[in-house]
Parts: sequence; structure tokens; C-alpha cells
Amino acid sequence: RLRKARLRVEKAIKEKKIFAVQGPYPVIRRLLRARGWVERKLPRNGRQPKQQPGDQKKQQLEERASGGGEEQGAAALSPRGEAQPSSGTTEPPLHPRPRDKENKGEREDEDKKEDKEGCSEDSDDIHELMSFLVQDQVPNFLWTIRLSSIDQELLPRIEVVNRYPRLSALCTKEGLCQSLQNLLWFEQVDFNTFFPRCYRLGIMDEQEAFIEDFRLTAARSLLRLALQKVRDWPAGTEQPPESEEVPGWRRSHASLPMPSTAGPRSPLCPELVEEALEVCEQHLGVLGHQDIDRNTPSPCRTCIDWDRFLQEYYRVAQWVLVGTGTGGNDGGAGAEPPASPHSEGIRLALSREQRERCQDLLQRLEEKLPQLGIEGNLNIWILKPSAKSRGRGKAGGSTGHTHPHAGGVPPSLCCPGIVCATRLEEVLELSQSCTVPPARVCEWVVQKYVERPLTIFNTKFDIRQWFLVTDWKPLTVWFYRDCYLRFCSRPFSLCHLEPARHLCNVSIQKRYKTSQPDPRVPPDKIWSNKQFQAHLARLGRANAWQQVIVPGMKAAILNALRCARDQVGSRKGSFELFGADFLIGEDFQPWLLEINSCPTMSPSSAVTRRLCANVQRDTLRLVLDRKDDPSCSIGAFELLYKEAPVSSCLTVGQRLMVRGCSLKMS
Repeated sequence: RLRKARLRVEKAIKEKKIFAVQGPYPVIRRLLRARGWVERKLPRNGRQPKQQPGDQKKQQLEERASGGGEEQGAAALSPRGEAQPSSGTTEPPLHPRPRDKENKGEREDEDKKEDKEGCSEDSDDIHELMSFLVQDQVPNFLWTIRLSSIDQELLPRIEVVNRYPRLSALCTKEGLCQSLQNLLWFEQVDFNTFFPRCYRLGIMDEQEAFIEDFRLTAARSLLRLALQKVRDWPAGTEQPPESEEVPGWRRSHASLPMPSTAGPRSPLCPELVEEALEVCEQHLGVLGHQDIDRNTPSPCRTCIDWDRFLQEYYRVAQWVLVGTGTGGNDGGAGAEPPASPHSEGIRLALSREQRERCQDLLQRLEEKLPQLGIEGNLNIWILKPSAKSRGRGKAGGSTGHTHPHAGGVPPSLCCPGIVCATRLEEVLELSQSCTVPPARVCEWVVQKYVERPLTIFNTKFDIRQWFLVTDWKPLTVWFYRDCYLRFCSRPFSLCHLEPARHLCNVSIQKRYKTSQPDPRVPPDKIWSNKQFQAHLARLGRANAWQQVIVPGMKAAILNALRCARDQVGSRKGSFELFGADFLIGEDFQPWLLEINSCPTMSPSSAVTRRLCANVQRDTLRLVLDRKDDPSCSIGAFELLYKEAPVSSCLTVGQRLMVRGCSLKMS
């Protein structure tokens, strides 16, 4: 065994096939070993460990290689790229082997060629021995979960690394928000067409812009509320109809405070609707640049008493929501019957002229505002820690009811760090409540919440889409054709702003027991894109995936990369696999939420077990195998964009000189 190990090590050194893996990546390790690569083990802290005397260590390894020691229960990779327990383990697999008929035979010929790629007949002992023999070698390939854990003296000597440095401009919420604001310098594209508007609350100009945006959105929401209730409640109707424009709403189980500002059967103040109309008309003029020569501040800030207007809007939105909470699929035992706003003192009244003006204004605003379609009636915003992922972070704020307009912040949303808010004062207060010293308001960004997402079986979902960057100069991007959907644990409802209904992250949803009245919702809360396409076909929208969703995701990814590339640390020979998260609107338009570096490869379901193994396999094909064989299979990757090389401004041989004479001091 020792002789065999030495021969294989010598061959690996000669062919530059020494690798290192830092992090939970058993698939990468198995695939590289099957290719003849030898692993150099790195310590967890990235420093070179103190080695024992060679003879003693060698003797220990030889004893293990001769048959001593127990089998390790690390996950092995099946010929088709699926992680399974090794033959020596007695533990059952965490997830069953997927039996998706939709994927059967899709890459059958390709998989047959890979029968030997993921299998290695060698025991772990021989690999341990070879790892010891290459401890003094510099790895030629490194796959790590973070660059900071690698010895900074060793890192520059490694030829190929799976990470790029300085990714904050792309992979933090604050950085992505700032980068996309500069998109117009690179492309004639409005980022508001694919990225929900976002503000950094630590920047005073952006905080003021958010306050104005919040007010204008409240005015538009009031007009929609008035129009919707005029349609839903004919004259003399005491109870709203069972069918609502926004499905899945129900009355909160929390006890809501009763406003005392309205007497019995008092109509909604006509002046409030008139003020909202005036604000929207003036905003439309601003969008048409009619204020270009105005010396005074924007009329959207000064035309009305905004503090009073917002308080009235909160009251109306609360009563309308409670009165129209008809339950949908998220109702349960003990749900209270809906209350009529007429019986509680609120009646939405519009004149014919006001109704026509509302319809006309909203139609004209929709032509100017690409995000009008994702707005609802409640003006919900989501507050996020700017540099965290998977819902991590801490959020402050007072506790209160779970109703959006009942005052206070739901305690369930104050942990793990993402907060939904419907009141301006809540957002501004929470942005100042960072408990981590030194307190930096910049740690928070606020983003418009998509109140009208596409749902599946009345359940919210998002899409995790992979893409690979193999070079920044020139920019070279590869798009992965397979992706997966992540479902929430409970039905979508704007009455309940709890994470189980609104945050699709697997790390968050695993804390909640699935409570779905619809048995068609997958119990593991994961779908493949093929399952989603089949669902769209059943809805009669089979072309939405290829004609709307995929092109929209590709364009959003490319635009984000273009405006962040100058801030990213480029390193020749490196690459990185990213995971972009998208939400789909009711019109099937994808909305980019964030971009994650080093996306998780830990399978949480049968679907992710297969797809995560496949994307790792195809990444190695693309960055390693393709160098020696440009025609080799790269699996589900396709070239999304490759920038044309930029020629140098100076031609070879051009002579430059400065002519002049010296000056003498008199």
C-alpha cells in the first residue's frame, strides 16, 4: 500500500493534481479523488500543523492501511452524482434516492460516461496515507468555504481557487443596493424593473428618499383600497363577498385595538382621498419632469400634513384588512368571522368623479413605475441586516400584535433578524436599534416587500438559481439550467407577517413544522424547476418559464455582475459558484432578492441532494476537465456571457516622450 501510494503521489505531483478542500464538500472530494487527484489536508484554522516525526506517523498510517481502523461514515457519491452513505456505514441515508420520472433519461448518455467519475475503489486509509505524503506540497486546486480561513502565505501560490476576494459589492444587501444604483453607467437598463427598490438607511440622502417613497406608496395604496372596496361592496351591503381580489387573507387571531376616531357609520373622509389624488397627480408631474425648473422642495413632501395622512391611512388599512379577512386556505379552527367595516364605523365612499380619477391616475402611474405591479394595499416594507445571509442577524423593536397595522413589531419577526413593517416610524426606529457595538445604522437596508407574489397552492416560494463566474476581465458567466424552488411552511397571508409564511430560506423554514391544508404542497418544501414547469403547464402557462422567467433571471444576474465587477477582487485562474434568489410576481416577472457567495451544498431534500451533487460535478467539468478537453460535457451549464477582449489603447512600439528644457533659478 505504501508503494502504491507513493507512485500515485509522484504521478499527482508531476501532473499538478494536488487539491485541498476546506468545508463540508464530500462530493468535491470524491470527484477529485476519482480523477486521480491527491488531497493535502488543511487544518481548520488554515495554519500549517506541527507534524509528528515522519517514521512514527508513517507507521501509524501503514497500520491503518493494512486493515486496522474503522470505516468512516462520510457520504459517497453514486455514479449519477448522488450522495449516498459509504459501504461501511450502518446509518440509513437521510433522504431517499430520488425517482423523478421527469429527469429519467434526460442525460442518460452523459451519465453512462460518468459511471467511473464518482466512484473510487480505494479505501479512506490509502487517501489518508497519500495526504500525509503531500503535506509539504502546495495545492494546485483549492475548494474552500471562506478565503479568510486559508493561510495567507499559502493562498497566493495556489493556482485555482473557488472563491474571489472582496465580494461585498455583489453579495451583501447593502453592497448590491449600492452597485445597482450605478447600473445606468454600464447599461441603459432601469434596475427597478428587476430589483425591488431598496434604500440604505445609514445614508441620509437615501433615508430621505425612502421616507418620500413610503409616503407616495401609502397614497397609491389608499387609492387602490378605495377602488377595491367600491367594487366589492355595493351600496347597502353589510358583509363583503367571500371572494376577494387578494386571496388567502384572514382576520388575525390577535385582539386588535378599536380606533376611537370614527363614530358609528361615519364615512371615510372625502378629503383623505382627495389628498391622495393630489399627491399622486403631483408625483406624476415629477415623473414627467414638470418640476425641472421648480426652486421649491418637491410638492410630494409639502402639499399635505403627512403625519396626519399616514395615521389616517394606517387606520383605514387596518379596518379594511380586518373586514376582508375571509380566511382562504390558511383558516383554521377557532377563526373569528370577518367583521364588516360598516358595522365598525368605516365606510369607504367615492364619488363617480373620484373613482374615475383614481382609475386614470393608477393607470398612468403604472406606465411610469415598473414596480406598481408588486405593490399591494398595505405598504409593507422589509428591513434586513445588510451583511448577513440565511436570515441571520439581530433586529430590535417593540413587541406587539401580529397584525400589520396593529402597532408594534411582531416578536416572531424580530428574530432571526428580518423585520416586516407597515409604519414609517417603525422602520426608522428599528434602523437605529442595532445592539452590536459599535452601532452602525448602515447595517440595515429597507426594501419594498413584494405584496403580490406568484404563489403555488396559496404558498409563497422563491427560486435558488446557480451561476458560475470563471473570469472578471473579461467577464465570463455561465448559467446553470437546473434550479430549485423553496416553499414556506404555511399558506401565504398578509394578515400574518410571520417568517413561516414569508421567508423561504431553508435555514429558517426548517425551524417550523409544515402546516399546509393543501396536500399538494411538497412535505420537504422543495421543488425542482422541472416540477415547476409541469405546474405552469397545468395552468396553461407552459411558455412562461422559457419566455419570461429564465430570460428575466439571466438579465438580472448579468446586470448585477456588470455594475459590481470593478469592486470585486479579480484573480486569474479562480472561479466562483453563486446562488441568486428570485421571487416571481403574479405576472411571472422574476425579481432579484439577493446573490449569495458560496451557496450551501448541504442537501435538505431528495431534489437538492441530486441537484447539488450535479452542479458540483458540472463545475469541476467546466473549470478542470474543459482545460484539457474543450469539447467535454459541462452538464447543465451554458455560456451566458463572455465579454469581448478590450484592445490596448497603446500599440506595441509606440514611443512616448516629453520635450522641454530645464529652468534655472536666477
